[in-house]
Amino acid sequence: MTSRMPIGRSARLVGALLCASLLAVAGLFAQSTLASTNARTAVAFGGAPSLHVSGRGLFTAHGRRVVLHGVNFPGAEFLCAKGRGIWDGPVDQASVTAMRSWHVNAVRVPLNEDCWNGEPYLKLRYRGVVYQRAVAAYVQLLNRNGLVAILDLHRSDGRYAGPGAHCKTTVKAFCMKPMPDAAHAIPFWISVARTFKTNNAVIFDAFNEPFPNRAPGATEAEAWQCWQLGGNCTGIGYQVAGMQSLVTAIRSTGARNVIMLPGLVYANDLSGWLAHEPRDPDHNIAASWHIYPWNPCAGRPCWNSQVAPVIARVPVVVGEFGETNCADNRINPLMRWLDLRGTGYLAWAWNATWTCTVGPSLIRSWAGAPTLYGAGYRQHLLSLR
Repeated sequence: MTSRMPIGRSARLVGALLCASLLAVAGLFAQSTLASTNARTAVAFGGAPSLHVSGRGLFTAHGRRVVLHGVNFPGAEFLCAKGRGIWDGPVDQASVTAMRSWHVNAVRVPLNEDCWNGEPYLKLRYRGVVYQRAVAAYVQLLNRNGLVAILDLHRSDGRYAGPGAHCKTTVKAFCMKPMPDAAHAIPFWISVARTFKTNNAVIFDAFNEPFPNRAPGATEAEAWQCWQLGGNCTGIGYQVAGMQSLVTAIRSTGARNVIMLPGLVYANDLSGWLAHEPRDPDHNIAASWHIYPWNPCAGRPCWNSQVAPVIARVPVVVGEFGETNCADNRINPLMRWLDLRGTGYLAWAWNATWTCTVGPSLIRSWAGAPTLYGAGYRQHLLSLR
């Protein structure tokens, strides 16, 4: 979620990018994008499906189309850095059963690169191997219950004091940064990819909400180049890991998992996504789109002009969306628009520690009792069956 909302969320640079030959453009599968797609959505509660990209959709190994509908489970991206734990809520069977009762088939789990990498400034009981094992155990629990796990790099290192900065005086992963840092994000993804490379029921969400366009002096063109290639980016005072370097790092481990790549403007701007899509030898990349009422691309005209062309070419997953007015009047037209295009979405957030007046909160209790906003989302998911 964008850092505008008041709620919670060493290694050397990997050598030069692997040389890659130009990839032939993959033929796109002509498929219906009407609401009838939902009838073919795989919701396998007996075991999560292994997924891959084919054309503009996500498919199982048996060729069944999967449209992801789920929730975000925040906490692991910030509690460990604060020295207060790992999870901001229960991670047991009862909690997952409550999620399943909403008929979700995916859960997005925001992570902190310093906690995973085991940076020594963190408490020993919340970092490194302890943190990694906790994440792996939760992924296994989700998968056993038929839920796809989406692992998201949410908080990363890098000193940034420009517009949008929320921790200006520290390099540590205490808040969101405009782009991932090369020094720690690349080792993070290499380690995560090695851990889950045999499990294609895990999707890698490369970086939560980039905003290099807000860096001092950055033009739109420079921001998209920074997004794609990284390096020395205008207005950002650390070496940036571009999306190409993250894709290359993940693939260098042998991992073939689907990789989600967000756009600019806190993942809300997909206008340059197709033109700057990184090369992937496995052709297994999806676009990640975030949308809240305060985002620039929050209305149907923008969805049609900017997002629909991306949906027509590659899988798009709405990694985050929601509203803070304790209602569902903003999300309902969005979900209907996405359903007509066979596009999945995950609501923010499955967390009972704040109210919907503070941030988009789906539940009032960990047993799954919904807020008014959550009730609207839950009812829509139930209607899809």
